[in-house]
Amino acid sequence: MAASSVEGPLSKWTNVMKGWQYRWFVLDDNAGLLSYYTSKENMARGARRGCVRLQGAVIGIDDEDDSTFTIRVDRKIFHFQARDAEERERWVRALEDTILRHTLQRQPNTRLWDQTGIVAPTQHNFDTKLTEADSYLQLLIEQIRDLEYSIDKVADPREKVQLSGIGSNANALLETVKHTIVLLQIAKNTAQPVNGVYPQRRGTEDRPAPLRTRDEAAATAGVPAHEAPRALSTADHDSAPPDSKVPPVSYSSDDEDEEFFFDTQEETEHVPLVPHPVSQPLADAHTTEPTSEKTGTEVMNSASSSQATSSAYSVYDAAYEDDDEDELGSLEGQKSVFSHLLSQVRIGMDLTKVTLPTFILERRSLLEMYADFFAHPDIFVSIVDRDDPKERMVEVVRWYLSAFHAGRKSSVAKKPYNPILGEVFRCYWKVGDKPGGVVKDGPVPWATANDLTFIAEQVSHHPPVSAFYAEHAAKGIACCAHIWTKSKYLGMSIGVHNVGQGCIMFLRYDEEYVVTFPSGYGRSIFTVPWIELGGKVEITCHKTGYNAVIDFHTKPMIGGKKHQLTAEVFPPNERRPFMTVTGEWNGVMTAKYPNGEQAVFVDTTALATTKKVVQPIQQQEPYESRRLWKEVTLALKNKDVNKATSSKTFLEEKQRREASERLHSGHSWKPRLFHLEGEHWTYDHSLQKRMGKKN
Repeated sequence: MAASSVEGPLSKWTNVMKGWQYRWFVLDDNAGLLSYYTSKENMARGARRGCVRLQGAVIGIDDEDDSTFTIRVDRKIFHFQARDAEERERWVRALEDTILRHTLQRQPNTRLWDQTGIVAPTQHNFDTKLTEADSYLQLLIEQIRDLEYSIDKVADPREKVQLSGIGSNANALLETVKHTIVLLQIAKNTAQPVNGVYPQRRGTEDRPAPLRTRDEAAATAGVPAHEAPRALSTADHDSAPPDSKVPPVSYSSDDEDEEFFFDTQEETEHVPLVPHPVSQPLADAHTTEPTSEKTGTEVMNSASSSQATSSAYSVYDAAYEDDDEDELGSLEGQKSVFSHLLSQVRIGMDLTKVTLPTFILERRSLLEMYADFFAHPDIFVSIVDRDDPKERMVEVVRWYLSAFHAGRKSSVAKKPYNPILGEVFRCYWKVGDKPGGVVKDGPVPWATANDLTFIAEQVSHHPPVSAFYAEHAAKGIACCAHIWTKSKYLGMSIGVHNVGQGCIMFLRYDEEYVVTFPSGYGRSIFTVPWIELGGKVEITCHKTGYNAVIDFHTKPMIGGKKHQLTAEVFPPNERRPFMTVTGEWNGVMTAKYPNGEQAVFVDTTALATTKKVVQPIQQQEPYESRRLWKEVTLALKNKDVNKATSSKTFLEEKQRREASERLHSGHSWKPRLFHLEGEHWTYDHSLQKRMGKKN
């Protein structure tokens, strides 16, 4: 006879202060309720700590950890941890049976198409409908964006109120479509089983083995028999807890705070804490000795210790210098991605808390990816060679349009590592053959005045803000920028809105050019993901009055091409552009002039990127990007996903402890290289400030 209740111990995540807490759980199959208590004794007294209603719940399994799982219901996410993968599997199967019984409200082993004679939908049927739905979704998003843009331009208050009502209804429709896509994905998951989700309730003849008896669990896990999971038959039901009444919503008395359920947003290597940024400036790598590192031998490679030889460290350097990124291929074979994402995301939610599978990571930090804005340093530094402000604006636009293609190492969308708080990346590019003196007070103190230098720091975690600065001291040109990435789940796509701006400074002309950044979209995330840019950006010089508007076009639902853009460059106080650029941001762009002339403006296919120079990992400090992520990078290079995942998990646990220590001590993080001026992050030791001090 099938058990009507199951009980036993699990750990439950409470908050970053308390971490995982032991709880005694009782699964009541008849009531559709998972209750938990601080101990078995409190269970007997009916002192319930909290409960999870299972009707309509969704089980989530993280394949990067073989013992944890989640239950998402009533707009809450509950996190649980079993002793091992086998124990988790048995709990999940028992929970799934109960969920399906109370959610689907039908007899075991029967499905809608079994009852009605309808032909069961195939995987292809679901994929076709999901693709169609996503196409309509993207079209609707574009139309609503255009509508909101038009509403902003309306001057009549009454008309604006009426149009705003239409906009609200349109956004409500958009949310409905998004929710429908999620339901369609869930239906596909139910009809076509994937890891962690089962399509039908099993009969007793094919039910998986019940949870181990108390004696079996005690023998295998080394715990007291009275604390092992126990399956209760219907005859044992009198011993079930007296408080099995189903509440209207799930609740917890564990004082949970999901804001502190950190994922890889705050990851750091197992190294000593970095000294205070004010008292510990970045060191000159020519004089810095390899830093002693304390690493877990079961996770971190022995080559990363402070006694490692240069040849051992060179293996890590080679993993970064190899630019060949393996293609993902179709994600249809990665069924766990579907259940992994589905267990964590809600339509429209911010994805900064979502831990993505290791195998879709790009082998570098986001801070290093931002350095690719300057992959054509000759174009950037030559802007100041133009004497005419009109020509300088044209060259700024040329550099800007050439800056995006180098950041993508393959046509398939991959995600760089989320930088940890306080992480730093620095490099430089050789520009020309002129010798120059070393700029010891510059961002990279071993580079010369004729090199283009770059430094970046993760200055904030909530929100996740990256700041970066580049300069060419000899030519008096610099760029300071900050970007806050806001990721949203859009159904079949992921949108990344880049909030922030950059400021390009020409000291010779006392000019500043303010630029903004387009949004990025990861399309077809459940098949073969690809990247596109979208949205309007501006480049403005307030001193000269020249400005440019660049529109990155997303691909239309029917027809059209990918990666298209239109850029218009305007003279001061005029609405007619003196130059229009069209084409592909990762291909050929053509300039058109009012007199009808046309010319190739930028051809990224013919532009060779200049290789950046990065200090060897052995000479880097513990919090520099490549040193922090070297174990994950090497494992990904060797296609060892398990090793990459374990190294990444090690970083996560270390970062959680550090976040807890900061929270407990009441200390806040202070960036070492940048500071806030109003709403913008500014580099502490900019070329402009240093020249001002010398003058």
